[in-house]
Amino acid sequence: MSARDEIEERLALLTDQSGSVAPISAGERAARRERLAGLLASAGFDALLCEPGATLSWLTGVGWGISERLFAAVFLAGGSHFWLAPAFEERRARLALEGSEGPGGELVTWDEDEYAFAPLAAALRARRVERLCVEPAVRYGFVERLARELGRPPAPAAHDLVLALRGRKDGHELALLRRANELTQRALALTGELVRPGMTGAEIGAIARRAQERLGLADVWEIALIGPAAAFPHGSDERVELARGSVVLLDTGGALHGYQSDNTRTWVFDAEPQPDVARAWHAVRDAQRAAFDAIRPGVRCRAVDAAARAVIDAAGFGTGYRAFTHRLGHGIGLEGHEAPFLDGGSDVELAPGMTFSDEPGIYLPGRFGLRIEDVVAVTADGAEHFGSWQAGPRAPA
Repeated sequence: MSARDEIEERLALLTDQSGSVAPISAGERAARRERLAGLLASAGFDALLCEPGATLSWLTGVGWGISERLFAAVFLAGGSHFWLAPAFEERRARLALEGSEGPGGELVTWDEDEYAFAPLAAALRARRVERLCVEPAVRYGFVERLARELGRPPAPAAHDLVLALRGRKDGHELALLRRANELTQRALALTGELVRPGMTGAEIGAIARRAQERLGLADVWEIALIGPAAAFPHGSDERVELARGSVVLLDTGGALHGYQSDNTRTWVFDAEPQPDVARAWHAVRDAQRAAFDAIRPGVRCRAVDAAARAVIDAAGFGTGYRAFTHRLGHGIGLEGHEAPFLDGGSDVELAPGMTFSDEPGIYLPGRFGLRIEDVVAVTADGAEHFGSWQAGPRAPA
């Protein structure tokens, strides 16, 4: 059997697992909006302005493209909300807002010759919104033009409020994240069994992508790097073919009902690792475990980053960002990268339900790069790891 035929045969055995965890329901999103109302009132705000993106989707299930035309939702501390849309998009907007799964809410429209800001300002005044805040991803140009229309300073970005809203995942969200990452790890293990000499990073990544899609993940992405190309954490344009003894770094993930996976495995293909590779791999693995052991409620994010970095330093790869060139990890949920972040500057205190990537690495230019990444969750007394740890440097499983 040819390598191509074997790949097709093995992929055909995978079945869609997306039904193993239910998606978030309209009722759950309604409860989220109710919680947002309480957070707004506690923080002294009358309303939150959101553009399309993860927070809007988290609150309403509504997805909408970003363009030069402002489409937005405003959530009020009293518990209601309204929408703003270009008038020519009114019918499409109503289809998204109405129906059994839609979030409802009044729709304010604006014509092309008046722009969005006067109608939005009028709607805010009609609802007596004096203390407005904006979701951090709202574009500043829109914030500034609305401020001019209202005759006030620009509304502040609600970083702390959004972190309080979305930073701690509930049980359903944790189940979705756990399953998404388990499925990605299953695809990684299969990819390791199917790689063959002569393959490029693109060909290896394509196997991982197709395997995850067969398992039911959406929006799959991958970074597959071989040898010196992996010394760039996010890759380079260098074309390298797989050979016996090559170091392979495969970073990949996808979405299960919107919730993201993100796993990296680094392994040596079809050979025992050279001593310098083995030393670096075990240092990265030990740093990842040290960070995991440091996670518990009340610990600051920067302390977890420091725990991993200390292991890399003790192993002789240099202090600071010399070989371990990036932060330890990022929050993960509806976004692959979201607050809070496990970096050396963050004073955010860990709390149960927060979820992060734990991904130390060592990158040696001209030689190789290694990273091992798993998703973890803060629990009441420590941390939970999603899926399985990589067992050793010979395979991604």
